[in-house]
Amino acid sequence: MTEIRFYHLTSGTLEHTLPIMLDRAVGRDGRRAVVMANSPDRVEALNAHLWTFDDRSFLAHGSAKDGFAPDQPVWLTDRDENLNGASVCFLTEGAAIGDPSGFELVCELFDGNDEAAVAEARTRWRHYREDGHQITYFQQDEGGRWQKKTRD
Repeated sequence: MTEIRFYHLTSGTLEHTLPIMLDRAVGRDGRRAVVMANSPDRVEALNAHLWTFDDRSFLAHGSAKDGFAPDQPVWLTDRDENLNGASVCFLTEGAAIGDPSGFELVCELFDGNDEAAVAEARTRWRHYREDGHQITYFQQDEGGRWQKKTRD
């Protein structure tokens, strides 16, 4: 079964957290990743942000606007697709995936300060649990560090 990780953002933003997580998944581990967002505009905002988030590093990525999906280590999309053969999927801002089994790891990042986002994450948690996936839950502490939490 696919490993599912929930990341409850409480002290950091998606824009701060996502590049760090992508760098770990792609840069250090050599895997490919898909980032699913909830709209084409949001995809392009994240795409632009990944070019400028750190002037000392480079994270190769692209979207439909850039093309060449199979060549992109990180593919940003608003669709349930895996055009670059990724093993890791990052779901942001309520984006959903129909079948997580096409990935080794699915990371759900959600805004802990948004009650609707928290409620949606709880619903997806139950769905994944019912399907028998291995689920891990992480929450940010006040310093922005991830703390593994126990969830039923």
